[in-house]
Amino acid sequence: MHPEANRIPTSRRYGRAVVEQVPGAEPTVYERVGGRPFFDALAARFYEGVAADPVLRPLYPADLGPATAHLAGFLAQYWGGPPEYSATRGHPRLRMRHMPFRIGAAERDAWARHMVAAVRASGAPADVQEAMEAYFTQAAAHLVNVADA
Repeated sequence: MHPEANRIPTSRRYGRAVVEQVPGAEPTVYERVGGRPFFDALAARFYEGVAADPVLRPLYPADLGPATAHLAGFLAQYWGGPPEYSATRGHPRLRMRHMPFRIGAAERDAWARHMVAAVRASGAPADVQEAMEAYFTQAAAHLVNVADA
């Protein structure tokens, strides 16, 4: 793995098996924000928005707990934390996992709006917020699977 993986600017590969700790290297985003508790709180804030959203709420099961835990685990790993998500759930395969759901422009925009709001309320450093917002906007666009009429 390249020693600068999981650092800002964000250039990522999914499904990492190992997160390298390089002596003297810049800390990962995961380390900079305080580890897993940050991502648990971020996912919880995001799902608070989803719970009240008329566009997104129908896409999720009644119990948002498992989805919240999965998102927190994925994000913690993606941003430089331990590879627990991949160890328990396998490769993220985000597009494949979301294919059963109709995701158009309205869903994309609602998802990105709630995630960006959660990031902005997180208290993360400005450069981390900027990198996360860019990633989440790109990820939301990537998951669109229907053309709106």
